Amino acid sequence: MTPALSAPAVWLGAVVPKRHAKRSVTRTLLKRQIRAAVLRRGQPGQTPLPGGLWVVRLRAGFDRAVFASAASDPLRSAASAELDAMLTQAGRKLALALPAA
Repeated sequence: MTPALSAPAVWLGAVVPKRHAKRSVTRTLLKRQIRAAVLRRGQPGQTPLPGGLWVVRLRAGFDRAVFASAASDPLRSAASAELDAMLTQAGRKLALALPAA
């Protein structure tokens, strides 16, 4: 009996340095948003991420003047929108780099 073929596993690493997100509440919110963005990509109607190891790292902090609260709804929606755009762009670049199977 042949095992059923499934999509390759996506392994995720989320790095949110303390120097960019001082409060633990903000770091936790961003890590949850990263995981949620990757899970959204696996839903029907979405282009799934290619299987493999994925590391998402926060490279710059969020402006505290714009996002006063550590876990505000505006921060949540801004992070979600940026993550979705970033994952879409990364998926496209990877699809162009990989040879057709």
